Amino acid sequence: MHSKSMVLGAAIVAGLTCGAATAENRIDRIRPDAPELAAFGDHPVGVTTMTFTNPGQIDILNTTADSEPVYDRPLTVEVWYPAKDGTEPGGTYETEIRDGITKTVLHGSAARDADPASGETYPLIVISHGYPGNRFLMSHLGENLASKGYVAVSIDHTDSTYPDMAAFGSTLLNRPVDQKFVIDQMAALDGPIGDITDASNTGVLGYSMGGYGAMIFGGAGVTQASTEYSWGTPNGLLERHLAGSQTHADLIDPRVKAIIAIGPWGMNTGFWDAEGLAGFEKPLLLIAGGSDDVSVYAAIRQIFEGTTGTDRHLLTFAGANHNAAAPMPAPEESWEPVETLDFVPFEHYADAVWDSTRMNNNAQHFATAFFDLHIKGDADKAMYFDLIEQASDGVYSVDENGDQKDDHTYWNGFPDRSAVALLFETLTKGN
Repeated sequence: MHSKSMVLGAAIVAGLTCGAATAENRIDRIRPDAPELAAFGDHPVGVTTMTFTNPGQIDILNTTADSEPVYDRPLTVEVWYPAKDGTEPGGTYETEIRDGITKTVLHGSAARDADPASGETYPLIVISHGYPGNRFLMSHLGENLASKGYVAVSIDHTDSTYPDMAAFGSTLLNRPVDQKFVIDQMAALDGPIGDITDASNTGVLGYSMGGYGAMIFGGAGVTQASTEYSWGTPNGLLERHLAGSQTHADLIDPRVKAIIAIGPWGMNTGFWDAEGLAGFEKPLLLIAGGSDDVSVYAAIRQIFEGTTGTDRHLLTFAGANHNAAAPMPAPEESWEPVETLDFVPFEHYADAVWDSTRMNNNAQHFATAFFDLHIKGDADKAMYFDLIEQASDGVYSVDENGDQKDDHTYWNGFPDRSAVALLFETLTKGN
């Protein structure tokens, strides 16, 4: 066979194999060209489902001009954790796709209800989805971080999941409150998982509305104008998170050591100004699509430039839209139209330009480096942020042993040609 035909034949076989694999809706795939820290760590991973209840919360769905009833707010969470040595990897997650009706099964590396590791404690990572979303949307990060010595807890935010999507005001008010409450619950957790969880060292990772909540939780109080929007939170209740207020100051949590916000929503509609952004004081990694038209890329850049109270980074996927980095690969069931949506649910997960697994692997790499540096105090991980801005401007130069030569300027941890169309920027506190 001609060499070109052989290559084409191999590509077809590879494509068929890949199609067969994705039919299983895997969330744990690591591409051969993934950056160094995307690979799973040394710990086998366990996973379990828990439900927490936050009593006495304002019932936004039934709030009127004359009444602000309260209710006990339920939050279902998925918890990934380092499992006992010898745990057999592999398990499934039963959930729904974006329409909130169609069932799907996700396949990953975590073993359901496996015995936790023992003998040491692990920092906590809180994962917070978009509107709507669910606790499995970023399950790839939950599994991956747990394999590297973290307990990761991903929240189903009530009134904001696929089946129970309700008034947007509930999401606006409750996101940072949910995030803090879940940290409290994990800190107080009894049993083997509680025994290994160190909630005094916590990171928060939020996507879209989860990023909005993380920004408020990290110190970015909202504007007065945003508390008065007719489509927002009723009765001015969002003033609980107003910049300069005591209630907002009380929300900021010293246990939180670092925050990653992926495509954070809010700046595009005036939820922060210079004063509010300047109040953010946690180490911050922003991840965004350069063509995001939901949270709006230019507005995300304003967050990056305005959070002058901390050192921060911005990783940009050139040409990507709002689904950059965070959502898992689209489940097979989402590829077909459904009667209840005016778009194919595939669009909720995928990007028109970028491969989802490639974006996930980049997010796993940078999340590992960022949390290891700021939560575990691993100073060696700083090298993964010492990068030239435009990856394509880098020179890849290594010797026969793979060691970098003096003229090597390509992004640390990235194989040759694999950081194409990525931009990385850093600003320091006060700038």
